[in-house]
Amino acid sequence: MSFNARDSSALPARFFPSLGLEDQVITHVIFSRNLKIRVFTLDTGRLFNETYDLHRLTNASYGKKIETFFPDTVSVQDLINVKGPDSFYESVENRKECCHIRKVEPLNRALIGTKLWVTGIRAEQSESRHSLAKVESDSSRNILKYHPILDWSLEKTQDYIDTYRIPVNVLHKKGFPSIGCAPCTRAVRPDEDIRAGRWWWEADNQECGLHVVDGKLVRQKSGPKRAI
Repeated sequence: MSFNARDSSALPARFFPSLGLEDQVITHVIFSRNLKIRVFTLDTGRLFNETYDLHRLTNASYGKKIETFFPDTVSVQDLINVKGPDSFYESVENRKECCHIRKVEPLNRALIGTKLWVTGIRAEQSESRHSLAKVESDSSRNILKYHPILDWSLEKTQDYIDTYRIPVNVLHKKGFPSIGCAPCTRAVRPDEDIRAGRWWWEADNQECGLHVVDGKLVRQKSGPKRAI
């Protein structure tokens, strides 16, 4: 994998991993090569314990620190007081509201001052990603997005992880190819889409709103491809 000067030095760059397989590959490259890219993650307050364990293990493995951004406390408190802790099960509107409060708003806040957003997106993850370019403009946030492993296959990703012994979430071995908040993620069957376990109670599972290009979500269901 290659990061040139434009990717890491010429522009203020940040990487926001959710600690998935692809994210761990990029975190490994950034930390092991001491690239000038700040690494942050979002703690929604509803993550799996295994995800928190991986966060601590990654920090310890590289002697670095993945910084953490949190949702606005008042917004979360107001949401729970009005609609309860699990309102996202009741409607798509409620689910998107929760995702916005716990993910989108803190991400937007964390991206302030950033010119280049590095992501772990891969084209084969969904049909809507096939047409993406490695460098794109996110007009909604007025920044560039860089997808360094866009053309990587799952096999190549896993081989890289195995070669460099990169720590990954233990839930991947338990049928969780895609891992988000604990209440909104379940294990999937071998014949299911890799994101079938995300917001599985909805008729058409979509993304939380983190990755939007020209007003369109770039992560939609693709086909029955299992990770690990």
